[in-house]
Amino acid sequence: MNTIIPTGDATAILPAGDNVTPIKVFGNESIRNSFDSICLEQAVNCRQAPGVSEVILNPDAHCGYGAPIGCVLASPTHIYPGPVGFDIKCSMSLLQTDLPEDAVDDKRTRRELIHAISRRIPTGAGKGSRHVPNGRRVTKSLGNEVLTRGACHTVTNELGIPELWAERCEDSFHTGHDGHIDSLARRLEELQHGRGLPNYDRKIEQLGSYGGGNHFGECEIVDIDNDESSKMVASVFGLQHRKIAFLSHCGSRGIGHRLATGQFRALEEQFDRWKIPYPAGDKQLVYAPLGTMEADNYLNDMAMGANFATVNHLLINALVLEAFQEIIPGTQGELVYFISHNIAQKEIIKGVPTWVHRKGATRALPAGHATLAHTPFANTGHPILLPGNPQAGSVVMVGLPGAEKSCYSVNHGAGRRLGRRRAIRELDQQQIDASFESADILTNCRRYPRDEAPAAYKDFKQVVQSVESAGLARQVARLHARFVIKDASAADD
Repeated sequence: MNTIIPTGDATAILPAGDNVTPIKVFGNESIRNSFDSICLEQAVNCRQAPGVSEVILNPDAHCGYGAPIGCVLASPTHIYPGPVGFDIKCSMSLLQTDLPEDAVDDKRTRRELIHAISRRIPTGAGKGSRHVPNGRRVTKSLGNEVLTRGACHTVTNELGIPELWAERCEDSFHTGHDGHIDSLARRLEELQHGRGLPNYDRKIEQLGSYGGGNHFGECEIVDIDNDESSKMVASVFGLQHRKIAFLSHCGSRGIGHRLATGQFRALEEQFDRWKIPYPAGDKQLVYAPLGTMEADNYLNDMAMGANFATVNHLLINALVLEAFQEIIPGTQGELVYFISHNIAQKEIIKGVPTWVHRKGATRALPAGHATLAHTPFANTGHPILLPGNPQAGSVVMVGLPGAEKSCYSVNHGAGRRLGRRRAIRELDQQQIDASFESADILTNCRRYPRDEAPAAYKDFKQVVQSVESAGLARQVARLHARFVIKDASAADD
C-alpha cells in the first residue's frame, strides 16, 4: 500500500522504493485524502521508470493515462509521451478588455456575446471553421506554417492576430529536436507522405476552436487582491480591477491527438519488437532515450502539436475580441498571458539539463529566474492562470522562490473529484442547471454537461490554499464568471 507521509501543513512525501528518492506531494490534509490508490500507484510507477530523477504530485492530481494528471516528471536522459498526454500543450490564456464590469450586467448583452463568439469559434470534437459562419479559413499551406513556425509574423498577420501577443506567450514557437525549424518541416513532410496525419485538411480547419470535455471559454470579472504587492504585479501583468476579461482552456485539438496517438503506437511497436519490458508492465509509460531516432521523432511531433496549440489560443482570443467589438463597439483588449500545462520542456534542474514533463501542471517561475530575463515578467514572475470552476471562480497567481522544490511547477486547476462516468451517474441535472441560474452565470448549453459540473471537481479553495501554504505561488487576482462557453453536444443528446 502506498502511504503519504506528511512533512508540513501542505507538503508530504510518497515513498517510491528503496533505490529512489520519494515523490514530493503538495497539498493539505484534505487534498491529500483526495488522492485515490490508482493515482498514487501511477506516481510510484513513474518514479521507478528508467531515467526518471524526480516526480511531483500537485494538489489537483488524479488518475491519468500512465501518469497522474497533475504531476511533474523530470528526466535528464529520457522522454516520456504519457506524462505529456494526448492533448499536447493543452493551455490557458487570458484576454483583458477595457470594459467595466457592468457592461455585461444585462443578460441580453451576455446572451448576444455568447452567440457572437459561437458564430466564430466552434466547440466539440471534430468541429472546425467550416462549422461556423465567421471563423477564419485556414489553408493547407498556412497550416504547414503554423505547425513548423508557431506564432511567427507570417502566421499572426494572415490570421489577424496582434503581433505583440506573441510576446505574451510562455513559448510563442517550438523548434525541432535539434533546435531548428527545418527538422520540423522534414518531419511534417514525412508524416504527410506516409499518411501519419490522415484528414490533415480537416484537422487544420480546427485552428481557432475549443474542444470537448473540460475545454471552455469564460467571461470573467477581474478582482485584484487589495495589497500593494498584488496591485504592482497585476499592473505588470496587464490586469484591470473590476473589468471584464476572458479566460480560455484548450489545446492542440485533432492535430495534437493524432500526433500523440502515432507516437504511442510507434513506441509500443518498438518495445514489442525488441522485447523491452514496459515500466511496471504499463504500455502507457513507453519512453525513448534522448538521442535516439524515436526520441527525436517524438520531440518533433510534440513541437508541431505545441505550435498548433499556441496559434489556436491566439486566434481564439482574436476572435473573442472581435465578437465583443461586434456587440459592444469600441471594446479594446490585450492578451495577459498564454501558458501550457501539457508539455515537456528542457530546463536546468539542480544544475543538470533536464526534460521537465508537466502533465496537468503549470510552470511557476518566480521573479529573477533566468528564463524570464528580457521578458516583461523578469522582476515579478510570470502570470499563472489556474481555472477552478465557474461557480468557485478562478485565480491568477505568481510563482515564489519556494517553487524550486516543485521543479518550478504548480497545479493546472482544481482537478477532478469524480470520474466522468461517475459524475454523469450521480449528479442531478436539474440541480446543476439551477445552480448556474442562481449564480447568474449564463452558458451556451441547453443542459450543462454533468461530467463538467462544479461538483465533479475538487474544492478549489483548498487547492489554492495548498499552493500558497507550500510556498510555491501566491494569488494576485480572482476571476468571477459571468458566462461560460462549453461543448454541449454530449449533454444535449
